[in-house]
Amino acid sequence: MSKNVLFVILDKFADWESAYLSSFILYFGKGEYTVKTVSIDKNEIHSMGGFTVVPDYDIHSCPSEYEALVLVGGLSWRDPSSKQIEVLVKHALENKKILAAICDATVFLGAMGVLNNIKHTSNDLNDLKQWAKKSYKGEDKYVLRPCVNDDNVITANGTATLEFTKEALIALNIASYDKIIELYNFYKYGCYEAPMPV
Repeated sequence: MSKNVLFVILDKFADWESAYLSSFILYFGKGEYTVKTVSIDKNEIHSMGGFTVVPDYDIHSCPSEYEALVLVGGLSWRDPSSKQIEVLVKHALENKKILAAICDATVFLGAMGVLNNIKHTSNDLNDLKQWAKKSYKGEDKYVLRPCVNDDNVITANGTATLEFTKEALIALNIASYDKIIELYNFYKYGCYEAPMPV
């Protein structure tokens, strides 16, 4: 039976924030893992890059068994309709699933109070505080780093697509740590250790 990784995408989602992670889950997973998309409903949505996507599931039909729930950033996480995604986040937390959020999806978690007791990051602390208001009480847990994993809740700012990918792959234990770091270094720095001639 395939292990699902669910990617939550809303209208005007940021294509690039999920591209590395979804691709390398399938690459390393070699048929053992599947990548599926979830949105509020199953109507067509459009990415910031102009892609049209029909989600695999809506919030009522998505499977309850999965390895990770990934909240992809974009321009709709502050829209009131996004509150419907809270049920998915609560399910992930209650069932000890990996929960990963990047860019403005971290602000969504802040507004839910999810970040109050774990180390986390976001695009900007002041923005996070202003948007999440009284629901956010985690300022002392804020870490000024591109990506943070605390107790399998992964948060990243919008510049940290590769760091986000690296931490999520490590959390999934989908490949050896060395292989994941090798992959990260290749795409981040454009370098790798070439095999020496025999």
